[in-house]
Amino acid sequence: MSQTTTYAGSAGAAKSEIESSTIRAISWRLIPFLVLAYFFSYLDRVNLGFAALTMNAEFKFTPLIFSWGAGIFFIGYFIFEVPSNLALEKFGASRWIARIMVTWGIISALMALTSGVTSFYVLRFLLGVAEAGFFPGIILYLTYWFPAEYRARFLAAFAIAVPISTVIGAPVSGLLLGLDGAMGLKGWQWLFILEGIPSVLLGIVTWFYLTDRPEKADWLSAEQKAWLKAKLDSEIAAKQAVKHLSLGEALSSPKVIMLSLVYFGFVGALYGMQFWLPQIVKAFGLTNAQTGFVTAIPYVFGTIAMILWARHSDATRERVMHVGAPMILIAIALAVSSYLTDPVMTMVALTFAAIGVFCVFGVFWTLPTAWLSGTAAAGAIALINSIGNLAGFGGPYLIGWVKEATGQTSTGLLVLAVLPLIASILVFVGGHETKHEFAEQGR
Repeated sequence: MSQTTTYAGSAGAAKSEIESSTIRAISWRLIPFLVLAYFFSYLDRVNLGFAALTMNAEFKFTPLIFSWGAGIFFIGYFIFEVPSNLALEKFGASRWIARIMVTWGIISALMALTSGVTSFYVLRFLLGVAEAGFFPGIILYLTYWFPAEYRARFLAAFAIAVPISTVIGAPVSGLLLGLDGAMGLKGWQWLFILEGIPSVLLGIVTWFYLTDRPEKADWLSAEQKAWLKAKLDSEIAAKQAVKHLSLGEALSSPKVIMLSLVYFGFVGALYGMQFWLPQIVKAFGLTNAQTGFVTAIPYVFGTIAMILWARHSDATRERVMHVGAPMILIAIALAVSSYLTDPVMTMVALTFAAIGVFCVFGVFWTLPTAWLSGTAAAGAIALINSIGNLAGFGGPYLIGWVKEATGQTSTGLLVLAVLPLIASILVFVGGHETKHEFAEQGR
């Protein structure tokens, strides 16, 4: 108890020095590695958008068939999400994240064996099963290491892998399609194989590299571990003094259900753009390689905006406006883009949509982690992510259905804009548990 008081309650230079050195050591040890892991996770999930540029024509996939294949990933993801996150809580991050990465890398590479509609659907479903639990597992894992006042900026630093996976992955994927015919394989087959192998290798490294909990971190000094343990224990105690939920209570909480619906609206816009943007850009009359570079443009701006927006949210300790306002921007930008025909103006509108998407991404997860801890947090975060990611099926399918009915992808973007608009309303109505998130600081 005396140790807790010393580290958590002390003021001045001593506390500042311990705090700064501890957070710096954790961020340099964990964030770059987790960003790299998430980079390949997300790339293996959405590279289908580029493979479709040639694969759809080869197998005569209609927009609806492609939409089903893109979206069925999230059905497998949804079914196994909560059990996977609870397994991470039980077995530890290093083992469970390693298992996830190795299996998804193998199945992603096996996408090269697609021979028709059935194999396409089966492999995409299995990819979702394999990857279930990775993202919410990392969100939970970061709460083991970072106090509340640092959380948005480091969640955003982790999530930077999403736009970066497109900034880098889009041009690379476009170029890989140019390997068509090499060693008797199609370009889209090379894309899946060469982008799946790194996940397997990185998964093996994960087993040995990740540290499950701060108390096991031999790369922190005894003083740093003591400060971090005192800080996090104090936060958990403050949260539970206000509201302590069991796993069952967390999973059935109206607040958790509301956040799941908010995330559903956000994810629908995210994946609707992610899977269809390459085809929208390709329709401008560009080559596959040019399509890759142009597709990356909105994500460059989204990356910069996400980091700055998350830092501003931490600095002001405000969350609702930092999630709700970008949702409105997404809705407006998608709606406007659906009326544009000029390629340059269309890309400008979609760039604003991407800025909104990634500003939300960098801050959203501070909402549930503000008042959840332990097993309740593991289950609830996974539930929010799994329900939200059902929109990964709904968003792309919605655009595909509208395109098949009208012949225009732009009309699908207009319909898709409704999802983030509704989500923004829910954010403003639901508010935020600020007293829980910053309870340890006395707010």
